Amino acid sequence: MAQRPVAGQGSPSRLIALTLLLGLALLLAGCAGRGGEGRTGEAIAGEWITIQRGDTLGEIARRAEVPLVRLERFNPGVDARRLAVGQRLLVPGRDERAPSGGPYRYRVRPGDTYSAIARRFGGDAGRIQAANPGIAPTSLRVGQLIQVPLGGRQAAASGRTGSKASGKRQAARPASKRLPDPGGLPASARGWPWPLDDYRVERAFGADGRGTLQPMLLATGRGSRARVVADGEVRFADSMRQLGQVVIVHHADNLQSVYALCARPLVASGDAVKRGTPVCEVGQQDGSPRLLFDMRHGGKPIDPARVLR
Repeated sequence: MAQRPVAGQGSPSRLIALTLLLGLALLLAGCAGRGGEGRTGEAIAGEWITIQRGDTLGEIARRAEVPLVRLERFNPGVDARRLAVGQRLLVPGRDERAPSGGPYRYRVRPGDTYSAIARRFGGDAGRIQAANPGIAPTSLRVGQLIQVPLGGRQAAASGRTGSKASGKRQAARPASKRLPDPGGLPASARGWPWPLDDYRVERAFGADGRGTLQPMLLATGRGSRARVVADGEVRFADSMRQLGQVVIVHHADNLQSVYALCARPLVASGDAVKRGTPVCEVGQQDGSPRLLFDMRHGGKPIDPARVLR
């Protein structure tokens, strides 16, 4: 039976764009306020939050006033030792439960379907529906508490959460979980123009003092427009939490360019664009016009200075 989402889910283009931004989005700690700073457990329990500089799972669990093991089990696959600025975590509400081996008690959130919940927890949509006989897939409502039985592997992993053995297993996750190495930069990635006519590199691409990878930040004048650096197709042109308006363009040879902190996109998803086409109006950050510019090869961040002339 076809499943109908509870609330509007993102289009495939939007999901692709969000995946590409994973590891990029919100890495600029200086360009984003601390999500959840000063907020009480009442404010973040049951919510999706964005990891900010200095966050730990233990500190988040303390703020939310939920057990650390429950927070870990509601975020399978998250390595507590490798939290990245910009990662999104689901903080369980105080009425949600995650016993070892399941079933979890889970509160339905906007956009949820049985299939989406199964993917999140490594279970099976059919088993989840069977565990909730009075709730048809089309009858899911935001706020409902449902039972989520886990698959065998996920249940076993849940039972190990928080143990030293779990930490070792997480550290030894297979390389297939990571983005494949796209190899060296293609010959086409040379001599591309900068995205702004008038700019100053306020922060170069690279790791900060904490080892967190930071994308390039360009200062410019008021009223500036960012221009696409090469021919391509717009895959995303919409708002993104703490990044303002964001435009992502795919180019030949598995290359992508990202323009964030925009005030207003000038293109739409699906548009074919030529080098030099204005893609967005530059927005204000801390009272000054700034553009976050990032480049990717095969989804992996690269230094734009290697490509731009």
